[in-house]
Amino acid sequence: MSKKQPPANLIAIEQLAQVHLSGRTIGAIDLGDKTIGVAVSDLGHSLANPRSVIRRRKFSQDAAALLAQLEGDRAGALIVGLPVNMDGSEGPRVQSTRAFVRHLAPMTALPIVYWDERLSTVAAERVLIEMDVSRGKRRDRIDSAAAAFILQGALDRLAAMRAAAR
Repeated sequence: MSKKQPPANLIAIEQLAQVHLSGRTIGAIDLGDKTIGVAVSDLGHSLANPRSVIRRRKFSQDAAALLAQLEGDRAGALIVGLPVNMDGSEGPRVQSTRAFVRHLAPMTALPIVYWDERLSTVAAERVLIEMDVSRGKRRDRIDSAAAAFILQGALDRLAAMRAAAR
């Protein structure tokens, strides 16, 4: 059985560092079962900002809502949180994330980068608790806060690569 080719616009973070994104933001998502958390960078690619979550319905509606939001935020690339297990293995959540990207990629020209999201939701929840956000409101904000953590990690990595290249 042959392995499926990855989408052409699926690239590594090192390749994203070479993409000209002037005047464009970078978006990120954290795929949950019921929502898609979204975050977008500033134009300088230094700060991640959480956006409203997308309530999941069916793939075509989810993808259309996500792509419309990214277009509205002038995104030039998309970081996708990959929920790898703590031991580095890939479970069912990774498989469903890869399937989502496999179906989304042909719908957009945006470069797409997977980013290891281990502990992003834990970190996001910790920050929301420190901010004294109620449990009910945390539930509504957690996926976008996690997307912001995912994006901030990728932005910091991109900054480090650019600094090393100087």
